[in-house]
Amino acid sequence: MRRAELEQRVEHLYQFQVPSGQRPERLDVWLSRHLPHVSRTKVQEAIRAGDVTVNGQLPKPSQKVHPGDIICCRVLRLPPLELVPEPIPLDIVYEDEYLLVLNKPAGMPTHPGIGHRQGTVVNAVLYHLGVRHPIAVEFDPEQEEEAAIFASDAVRPGIVHRLDKDTSGLLLVAKDSALHARLAEQLARRQIQREYRAIVWGHPPEVHGFIEAPIGRSPRNRKAFAVVSGGKPSRTEYTVLESFPIATVLALRLHTGRTHQIRVHCQWLGNPVMGDPLYGGDRLPPNLTEPRWRQCAQQCLELLQRQALHAYRLSFFHPVTRHWIECEAPLPADMEAVLSRLRTTAQELEPPRGEAAPQSARRAPASAPVARFG
Repeated sequence: MRRAELEQRVEHLYQFQVPSGQRPERLDVWLSRHLPHVSRTKVQEAIRAGDVTVNGQLPKPSQKVHPGDIICCRVLRLPPLELVPEPIPLDIVYEDEYLLVLNKPAGMPTHPGIGHRQGTVVNAVLYHLGVRHPIAVEFDPEQEEEAAIFASDAVRPGIVHRLDKDTSGLLLVAKDSALHARLAEQLARRQIQREYRAIVWGHPPEVHGFIEAPIGRSPRNRKAFAVVSGGKPSRTEYTVLESFPIATVLALRLHTGRTHQIRVHCQWLGNPVMGDPLYGGDRLPPNLTEPRWRQCAQQCLELLQRQALHAYRLSFFHPVTRHWIECEAPLPADMEAVLSRLRTTAQELEPPRGEAAPQSARRAPASAPVARFG
């Protein structure tokens, strides 16, 4: 179990005396019947971890219990889960009586999760909407996997779609459950348009194209995702906005909504998002031999400290007013600083090109190529 999970669990100590008349029975089986909401597998893990003693001795799961045995067991359980309203400032781009669109800063989690139960968008939105008392979150006591609990809708009321902690940009929030359901239906039908800006290493194969590659859990890292056979169908559209010898600025549109989709697809294409520590973007590109550009790349990483990914534009049909809503959020300061560094280096090392972007960066082919898996 990870340290972040251990720190959030509460220790419960149990002591039993095996009653007279008890027939010999495996310790793990006996304990799983007497400990509330603890599976036999978890009991076995506790025994092997040294959290169970029988008459003061460390047993094996297969050891038999006998009348008069004193069994002590230490169990770590999840503490009560509450959503606590917090007076955290919000950068609100649009708001009416039904919903709001906010510009989330990088570093702020969308909703409570492992290691961050407070300081999230959910905590801030609850306070903004006038809630002043904690809201208890009900969960099955037999559900021992904290990640599954924090993935439930109960911990993210009103959040229509999420952004990764270190991704900045626009987030749509409904103010009541009925409207949330209608917006969630729009999202499922791909009727909510989400456009991102990213700075990636290297150069994609085309000025405008699509990435169609299935995404699933990474077989090498349980925290990450990857393009894998048998993964969920995933489609990302990209357009080159600006190009430099070591990096490219992309506009990206999600046609599906998989976890880490843009980050995974860019890595698979060979152009990881700059600064991304999970998908290889926090390392200097290979074969970067020109000293000034190598220095520039290092400076870009120092300026970022996170993936250079920003939810730039959000467009949707308002379920109540029937108006088309389109919101934009300018690039945050860290990404602007990286662009400034890239542009300055390009001007110092390359002949002037004028104000306009290169022709290839302004014109997409009539039929965009598709990069497919398999």
